[in-house]
Amino acid sequence: MPCHSSDNFNDLPTKASKQNNEAGLAPLLLTVLELVRQLMEAQIIRRMEEDLLSESDLERAAESLQKLEEQILHLCEIFEIEPSDLNLDLGDFGTLLPQSGSYYPGETSSQSSILELLDRLLNTGIVVDGEIDLGLAQLNLIHAKLRLVLTSKSV
Repeated sequence: MPCHSSDNFNDLPTKASKQNNEAGLAPLLLTVLELVRQLMEAQIIRRMEEDLLSESDLERAAESLQKLEEQILHLCEIFEIEPSDLNLDLGDFGTLLPQSGSYYPGETSSQSSILELLDRLLNTGIVVDGEIDLGLAQLNLIHAKLRLVLTSKSV
């Protein structure tokens, strides 16, 4: 059963539209927004299948996702961006977003995308722990200790 994502977002970029939108912040921001929208959609599907959402929760979530998708498409029109250009080809890493109908949360697809990887990480959870020292002229000026927990589950 394919994940409902508009076909507009899941085709690889066309050359003509790619040349028109190489500069500017709008394509990058819309790409990130579409990635987050599809990640939220995948998490809603996972929770729906695990019977963790009530009918009213599911209806609200579906309506919100639809409105968000409409807004992204509207912004694409305003900035003259082809929606298909939001799916970046990352070379050896594959595409940012899955091709239409090629990914359903919880199932593996033949051509993995970054979205699929992020969805799996959110579902299982990951902890990133690290320290960073920033300095100048052999002086440590800033020390940052970071711990990031990334999961779709409550912690």
